[in-house]
Amino acid sequence: MDSIKSVVIVGGTHGNELTGIHLLRRWEQKPQEINRGSFVTETLLANPRAHAMNCRYIDQDLNRQFAIQDLANPTLPGYEQNRAKAINQLIGPKQDPARDFIIDLHTTTANMGITIVINSLNPIVRRAAVQVQKTVPNVTLFYQEVDRMEDNFMISIARIGGLIIEVGPVAQGCLRADIFEASRLATHAVLDYLHLTNIGKAPELPETASGFQFVKKVKMPEDEQGNLIGMIHPNVQDKDFQPLNPGDPLFLLQNGDTVFYQDEPGLCPAFVNEAAYYDQHHGLSLLKRIEFEV
Repeated sequence: MDSIKSVVIVGGTHGNELTGIHLLRRWEQKPQEINRGSFVTETLLANPRAHAMNCRYIDQDLNRQFAIQDLANPTLPGYEQNRAKAINQLIGPKQDPARDFIIDLHTTTANMGITIVINSLNPIVRRAAVQVQKTVPNVTLFYQEVDRMEDNFMISIARIGGLIIEVGPVAQGCLRADIFEASRLATHAVLDYLHLTNIGKAPELPETASGFQFVKKVKMPEDEQGNLIGMIHPNVQDKDFQPLNPGDPLFLLQNGDTVFYQDEPGLCPAFVNEAAYYDQHHGLSLLKRIEFEV
């Protein structure tokens, strides 16, 4: 098992997700809370300009700018595209990273509780996520097998990769004490597991774990001009991770009509009515339940 020598806790990848940003401030004042004896822990405010403007991003979503070909492309003009290059120089470079593990703190307006996003083939990443689920109540695992060099998320520029901690519901540009505390506890659980692994005292974990895997995004109803004409049906609102079956109400049109779910039975919605996705009129994502190797 790899030894972890350095961990970076990132907040503000999206500038209006305040929980991670304010946790960074807390830990800058109380570094003993995130220090562990077997590795160095650092903090990073990822998108300071977007945070100053209380918006998700300036030009592009920063958490999609870490594809290796984009990091190597000097002609990309956007603020986040260049901010990603600066972060890659600090933590990476992606081909030979200077840091081992990233914990990227996010929030969502959807009713998803504590969701741990795992984009990795590395067993340390999977096991850290499963340990969080064991020690923190109401944790859901969102697992995708993605090779680090092919991923475009922030976590992909660390040597081993990392985890996204996504907690909600909380409005953009808003702090909630329960979401703050849940994010803090989940982060501490990851740090504790990495430390115990380093010193040869990793807790026993099951051979497999249950989670969800992304299938596709579903757009909100639009007219022929691309204008939004519907909304999430009340039967689906706040029901993240609850299975859908053909014939279930899905969207409520502004004229009062209902659009019914007609996809594969048993798929589960997530990021339901996520405010950040309104720019593309995505109403939710559909996931399937999976078992994966720990």
